[in-house]
Amino acid sequence: MEYSEYRRHDAVGLAELVATGQVSAHELLEAAIGRLEVVEPALNAVVRRLDEDARARARESPSGPLGGVPFLVKDLGQDIAGVPTSSGSRALAALPAEENSVIVDRWLGAGLVPFGKTNTPEFGAKGITEPEAFGATRNPWDTSRTPGGSSGGSAAAVAAGVVPAAGASDGGGSIRIPSACCGLVGLKPGRGLVPTGPPGGEPLHGAATNGVITRTVRDAAAFLDVMAGPYPAGPYSVVPPAQSFAGAITRPPARLRIGYTTSSPLGTPVDPEAIAAVEDTATLLDELGHGVEPAATGIDERRLAEDFLTMWFATAAAEIDDARRRAGAGADAFEFDTRMMAALGRAVPASEYLAALRRWADHTRGLAAFHERYDLLLTPTLAGPPVRIGELATPRWMRAVGQVLLTSRTTWIARRAGFVDRMVDENLGPVPYTQLANITGRPAISLPLHWNSEGLPLGVQFVAALGGETTLLALAAELERARPWFDRQPPLAPASGLPSEPSALR
Repeated sequence: MEYSEYRRHDAVGLAELVATGQVSAHELLEAAIGRLEVVEPALNAVVRRLDEDARARARESPSGPLGGVPFLVKDLGQDIAGVPTSSGSRALAALPAEENSVIVDRWLGAGLVPFGKTNTPEFGAKGITEPEAFGATRNPWDTSRTPGGSSGGSAAAVAAGVVPAAGASDGGGSIRIPSACCGLVGLKPGRGLVPTGPPGGEPLHGAATNGVITRTVRDAAAFLDVMAGPYPAGPYSVVPPAQSFAGAITRPPARLRIGYTTSSPLGTPVDPEAIAAVEDTATLLDELGHGVEPAATGIDERRLAEDFLTMWFATAAAEIDDARRRAGAGADAFEFDTRMMAALGRAVPASEYLAALRRWADHTRGLAAFHERYDLLLTPTLAGPPVRIGELATPRWMRAVGQVLLTSRTTWIARRAGFVDRMVDENLGPVPYTQLANITGRPAISLPLHWNSEGLPLGVQFVAALGGETTLLALAAELERARPWFDRQPPLAPASGLPSEPSALR
C-alpha cells in the first residue's frame, strides 16, 4: 500500500479495509514502518522498535474491531511482556516487563499490531518530551518545537502519519497537551473508566489515566469502546454507558450550555492566538445553536496547581525509589530535574500532603458546582504555541543551587526560597488549563480547531461533568463536521541537517 493511500484512512477505516479483504494487516504494517523510516530521523518519536514481533502478529491476521491496524504504545505504564518499559529513564531502559498491562491486553484483543514504543519525558513528569536518555522528540509542524508531553512521541508519530492513533496517558494534561501541540484529538477519559495496572492500579490518586491520541473523533470513540470498563483487580467498577461511544457520535448533541474562559488560572500570560482560538470556537458553537458565554469556575486554581505539584513531587520520589529497587540503579541514573522533584516531595510533611489531598475534594466540589450551571467548560489547551526545544530547560544557576541542596540534603530550603512558585509559573505556565480535569477526575478533550499565523496548531479544551464522555464525543464530532481538520498535514523537515540526538534503542 502506498503511503498516500494509507494516510487517507483513520484507524476505523483501515480496520474496515482489512475486514473486507481489500488489504492485509501485513501491507498496513509495512506502510507504517516505511513511513516511520522516512520521518523518524527528523522526529525521534519511537525509542524502541518491535518490527519483527509485529510482522509475526500481522501474519496471524489479528481480528477484532481494530484488527490489523498498526499501532504504537507509549513507553510509560503500558507494558508489553518481555519488553522494557523505560519510562524515559536510563535506569529502566534494560529492564523487561514481566507481564502485559491491562490496557495493552485490551489493545491486542481489539486486533491492533504494535510495532514500537514512543518517547516520553522521564516518568512522564513534564509537558515536553526531552528525556536525556533518548533525546528530544520534535513536532512535525515545526521541528524546532516540542510536540508536547508527556505523550509527545505518540503525538508526533500520529501527526506525521506513521499511525492513525497511538497509546497515550494523562496525569496532568499528557494526552491533551501533545494533541494540541500537534493538531490532533486528545480525549482524557474520566476517573476509573479506563484501567491502569496491574502495577499502580490508581496512579496519582486516580488523577492519571490511559488513553490514545487520534486524528479523528471517530477513532477516539472506537478506542474508548475498546478500552473502557473495569477489571477484577482494579480500584473501581465503572460501568460504560448503555450506548456505545461510537454510537454517541452519530447524531449531534442537544443544545449545550457552555461557559468559557481564556484567562490563565495561574495569572500567567496567555498568547493572543490562544485567546483567539477560544473566541473563534465560541462563535462557531453559537452558530451551531449552543449557548455560550464567559464564565469563571470560582476555583482557586493557583492553590489547585500547588496541590497538584505536591502530589506530583511525592510521586517522583516514589518512582525513583521503585526504579532503584527494581533495577538496582544509583542516584546518577536519574535526571537532575527528577531528583529535585523527588527531593521536594520528600520534604513535604505527611500532614501537609494529606491536607493537599483533602483540598482535591474541595476543587472537585467547585467544578461540580460549575457544571450545575454549564454542561461544559471551554478553555485553551495551551497558553501559547508549542515551545521551542530546550526552552523549558532548567537554568544553569538553578541547577547549581539545586545540586548544592541535594548534596547537603537541605531541599526544604528550596520550598521556602520560592522554587515551587517558580516551577508553577515556568513549567505549568505554558499549560495551566489541563490539571483541573485530572485532580477532579472529569473527562476532557482537546480538539484541533485553530492554527496560528505561523501555521502551528493550538487546540481548545472542553471539560465535562462526571460521566460526560458521550457529550464530549458528540460535540467533538459536530465540530469536526463543521470545521474538518483531517486533511491538514504538517510540513515535515528533511531527514538530514537537524541537530543530532542520542540514538533510539532498537
